[in-house]
Amino acid sequence: MTHPFDVLEAGLADRAALALTRRRRIADTPCAPRIRIDGRDLVAFASNDYLGLANHPRLIEAIAEGARRYGAGSGGSHLLGGHSRAHALLEDVLAGYAGGFASDPRALSFSTGYMANLAILTALAGRGATVYSDALNHASLIDGARLSRANVRIYPHADAVALAAMLDEDRGDGMKVIVTDAVFSMDGDIAPLAALTALAEKHQAWLVVDDAHGFGIHGDDGAGTVADLRLRSPLLVYMGTLGKAAGVAGAFVVAESTAIEWLIQQARSYIYTTAAAPALAHAAGVSVALMRGEEGHARRARLHGHIDAVRAMIGGIEAMGAGVSAMASTTAIQPIVVGENEAALALADALLEHSFWVPAVRPPTVPPGTARLRLSLSAAHETDDIQRLGQALRASRAATATAPRVGVATA
Repeated sequence: MTHPFDVLEAGLADRAALALTRRRRIADTPCAPRIRIDGRDLVAFASNDYLGLANHPRLIEAIAEGARRYGAGSGGSHLLGGHSRAHALLEDVLAGYAGGFASDPRALSFSTGYMANLAILTALAGRGATVYSDALNHASLIDGARLSRANVRIYPHADAVALAAMLDEDRGDGMKVIVTDAVFSMDGDIAPLAALTALAEKHQAWLVVDDAHGFGIHGDDGAGTVADLRLRSPLLVYMGTLGKAAGVAGAFVVAESTAIEWLIQQARSYIYTTAAAPALAHAAGVSVALMRGEEGHARRARLHGHIDAVRAMIGGIEAMGAGVSAMASTTAIQPIVVGENEAALALADALLEHSFWVPAVRPPTVPPGTARLRLSLSAAHETDDIQRLGQALRASRAATATAPRVGVATA
């Protein structure tokens, strides 16, 4: 009889042999480009703190103020006494900020984006429904689709033509739900949201958009990718997160009021969990004010300047024939595709020797053969950080191109 721990140990050994072991690194300092990790001072291109707000003095004070006003925890689920005035105020602000696509927008707050996506898909879809999911969607959308018990059809990445053919094939009366990331977290490209909205309208399908990596960054005032494209549809269901560009924690869904009421009544990952700390909701409201104001505009402009600089830098390294590939990303996520797992790990380890932390990302997070370094840019980076990173990348790639080694990384 096989012992349960033998199964686990064999599985862990298999992962190690394929260079797929993950590890956590311990940060001793606040989230920032200059960070102390595992006792080493590094320049980090690893976080999703795109606007550099995670360590903003106003948000630190806002959390403290929120705790003084509302206490340390919520004490219950939203429907059993845990729904604070701070949550209600934040939802009103978010509905007005990100809900321009709807005629009667309403927002619902969640403790994480993962839980928000589970809520949306399990509540809107179900047996007899069909979920149409982009092939590169985030794990939370994949899991939400599976848990919904709906029929799931995967369409090729960002291929609205293929999706249109699928929708034309499916003439049944069941609910249809199209689901996509807005900004894809590993490639950094943007979904064809205008075409998807048109298909949703044509087929009377819900269009669920996960804008975790676009909220706060895209749009004139940071209201997100849907706002940037000036889309409008009552069938849009928009999810944004508050732990990335907003610098705090949590997530939210904005949709027409009727759809939000349905989530409140039906979404298990909303109903059956303790509400997030009201202090976080209070701080998130302050963050939204920062993002919408002059400081938010300035930080977005600085971030977009960094994006242009990094794209040029990566393109230059690719042109050297260094065995890496740039991707067509115009967002704060700038991948450098290396290919094999060991080669990506070796390059990440070499960059650590130059005091840069750029995580290696491997399957199953990305498809086999596309292991990469994932550069995450922040408005808090300095121009000099990017220039020195480019120099370190050239030196590291030259040193590791012929001698990859197996190590461990974070994703």
